[in-house]
Amino acid sequence: MKLIAQSENIEDFLDSNYIYVDKTEYIYNLTTNYKRVFFSRPRRFGKSLTLNTIGTLFEKGVDPYFKGTWIYDKWEQDKYPVLHLSFLEYSATDLEVFKRSLCQPLRDFARLNKITDYTDDTEPGNLIRNIFTVMPDQMQIVLLIDEYDRQLTANINNPELYEMFRICIRDFYGALKGKKHIKFMAVTGVTRLKDVSIFSVGSDIKDLSYNNAYSKLIGFTRDEIKHFYLDYLKLGVTYENDKTPENVNDSEIENLIDRMAAHYDSYSFDEFNKYKVFSTYSVNGFLQDLYEKKTVRFGDYWYDVGGLPSILMKYMESHNLNIENLLTSEIAIPYNDFANPTSLIDINENVLMCQTGYLTLKSEIVSGYGVTLGPANREVRTALFLLLSLKIFDTNTPAFGLTNRYVIEKGNVEEIICLFNEVLSALSYDKYPVNDESVLRALLQVYLLGKNHDVRIEQHNSKGRSDILINFPKRRVVLELKYATEEKEEKIKLAEAEKQIMDKGYGLENLGDRELLQIACVFNGDKNKRQITMFKKV
Repeated sequence: MKLIAQSENIEDFLDSNYIYVDKTEYIYNLTTNYKRVFFSRPRRFGKSLTLNTIGTLFEKGVDPYFKGTWIYDKWEQDKYPVLHLSFLEYSATDLEVFKRSLCQPLRDFARLNKITDYTDDTEPGNLIRNIFTVMPDQMQIVLLIDEYDRQLTANINNPELYEMFRICIRDFYGALKGKKHIKFMAVTGVTRLKDVSIFSVGSDIKDLSYNNAYSKLIGFTRDEIKHFYLDYLKLGVTYENDKTPENVNDSEIENLIDRMAAHYDSYSFDEFNKYKVFSTYSVNGFLQDLYEKKTVRFGDYWYDVGGLPSILMKYMESHNLNIENLLTSEIAIPYNDFANPTSLIDINENVLMCQTGYLTLKSEIVSGYGVTLGPANREVRTALFLLLSLKIFDTNTPAFGLTNRYVIEKGNVEEIICLFNEVLSALSYDKYPVNDESVLRALLQVYLLGKNHDVRIEQHNSKGRSDILINFPKRRVVLELKYATEEKEEKIKLAEAEKQIMDKGYGLENLGDRELLQIACVFNGDKNKRQITMFKKV
């Protein structure tokens, strides 16, 4: 059985017997149809492996690394020197150190390819221009640049340093424009920014970030998972159902993929919003866990390694995100904000959330019409609200401790209300005052979703919708929240909440054999209380 990949170098896939999800048909079309391309994707999505695969094909050909892949008998390109630059390796805090770090691989590339007599320079743009100037007329190279925006995203809260890096990077890309010595060029990053010359001075680069034809180039499709990871899927079914792999049937495999999809699928990088992909890192993490621990556990893999990007943390230091907006499944933004983000300094917060992977495309992209965004799946939704929890609450309080992990799932009503009051007392009230019922509901939802609970917000039934519904395997908890400002209102509000639960039958829909715990509660917003002061199990 082949192993789950632990590398971003295609050569390791053969040497270590790793599974390679064959993307070579897309790469063939990409390198055939374009000379210079750019595509953005969130961190830990497979951009680096894609560039490495392209570089290996151009530099070493198909043997032996691509035997058995789609491209093996179709690739007819000559071999070319490959200059592969990863901006992750260079300083993001010191411009001069960055320049030195970027110039050195340019000199090394020239030396290894016997390019001499160029004029040395400490400015990366000047240096690469000088190297191109002395290249033999017939010489062509392949240029690959990974995470081009690393220095910009790191300085979102430092406008002066951001601008210095921007000018340096702009000049570097300006030096590449129209150079006949570039056979093929591919650039990746998290963000798509118009104030960097990759899209202005370097306007000969084609942005394929949301191109339908290449929307499945990075990320796994459902069919790819079923084909390339079938042995692992069979193992998962055997662990859950206590049977041998030979006796696993197709419907059981499809059921497991369905559950994987709820957690890791539905990222859309398609202008027509037709094709969806799974997070590569999350799928590999889930299946690796399944193999090692012999159990099916839907963990939050993406957040742990790439889901807390410094760009978003830095942005949140100086901006308050719209919580109620993010709690909705669909967020509409203007077309131009999405298609033409100019600078990280003034980017639309929802576009930034999309580019970092917290939101994804939920509509077609049509010029002049609004674009709809929303969370892709349960894993990223949990990551989003865990991130918001770090911003909104003091997460060092007992409410966020491991001892409270099972309170809502297994505790009594008093314990649950006590936990919610601890959560509300951990709020930063100066930034997030609880001044009405909708804010109260939103803040509790942020806490619950950040803890990866299966929360249904304003869950509809035939008679109405509950405020908060939380599903567990053996229990369903329903909360009906009311807001008061004076003690004399509390009993009246509690009676209203109780009556609403009883009249509307909140939580009864598709209950199955779960225990149903219905709780009416009243929050008193008086500054001397700010807690749930009355509650009742219905």
